[in-house]
Amino acid sequence: MDQSRIDSIVEAVVKELIAAGAIKSATTPSAPDSAQPAGGSTPAARHLSHDTLTIDLPDPTVDALRYAPNVTNPKDLDGLKAMISSTTARIGVGRAGPRYKTNSLLLFQGDHAITQDALMRDVDQKLLDEFGLFTVQTRITGGKQEYLLRPDLGRLLDDEARRTVAEKCAKGANVQVVVGDGLSAAAIEANLRQIFPVIKQGCQSAGLSFGTPFFIQYCRVGVLNDIGDILQPDVVILLIGERPGLGRADSMSAYMAYKPKGGDSDADRDVVCNVFENGGTNPLEAGAFVVQIAQKMRQHQASGVKLKLAAK
Repeated sequence: MDQSRIDSIVEAVVKELIAAGAIKSATTPSAPDSAQPAGGSTPAARHLSHDTLTIDLPDPTVDALRYAPNVTNPKDLDGLKAMISSTTARIGVGRAGPRYKTNSLLLFQGDHAITQDALMRDVDQKLLDEFGLFTVQTRITGGKQEYLLRPDLGRLLDDEARRTVAEKCAKGANVQVVVGDGLSAAAIEANLRQIFPVIKQGCQSAGLSFGTPFFIQYCRVGVLNDIGDILQPDVVILLIGERPGLGRADSMSAYMAYKPKGGDSDADRDVVCNVFENGGTNPLEAGAFVVQIAQKMRQHQASGVKLKLAAK
């Protein structure tokens, strides 16, 4: 196919898009021209270079578009809107043949990008400095990729971390708070400023000694066991980023255990999950709840399943 034929097809497509309202043009497109203009630009290129063609689409993540029904001619439009507003599930997205509509696809890609960003970036060092948290690391040596593939290594502090924690942290505290990046740096950045002071002040008001807090990079929940073995606190509280969902990266959990030790499992732990503002457990309320659970753990000398049985 020669260049003039390609130019004609491009011009025809642009005209159809403008006529359909899919794109906007400040001027009426010229008729197809098979001649090659001076400077090597085609007629289609001339439209683009003069900024007369606009193909930008509206942001699909704004609420008006995110929650707009995309089903063509729904039988009960009001019912569909009510259903969409009642859940975060992706319903009423419609389809173009066997495929997603453009708006639905762009929204999915945008939300997936939020997830990827939360997984792959590190917690802001300024935030850690703000709370005076020194940093140690688990046995992950290959960065984020290894962290995602080897959760077992994220449950163990490396040798240097064990020495650092033993040297810098008070031993035998009633409550030891640790912050871990987990699977979402964004979750820590979104919630730490609210939940940490509440936990600290709540422990002080309850007459509980507060251990030396610190930060663990490449952290998994099972690292609670190493912390318990090294510092011997009554209760360990691990604030950690949860696995992000599509468009939701700010959800944090507070995992807790009474005198954790090597060999303990999830059955020996409690958790306050889905900690985030505007839809989850408010971080201020979660902080107060965490302190109450810590007191109950010390009272019954148990956590996890054992605490539930003891508190009956």
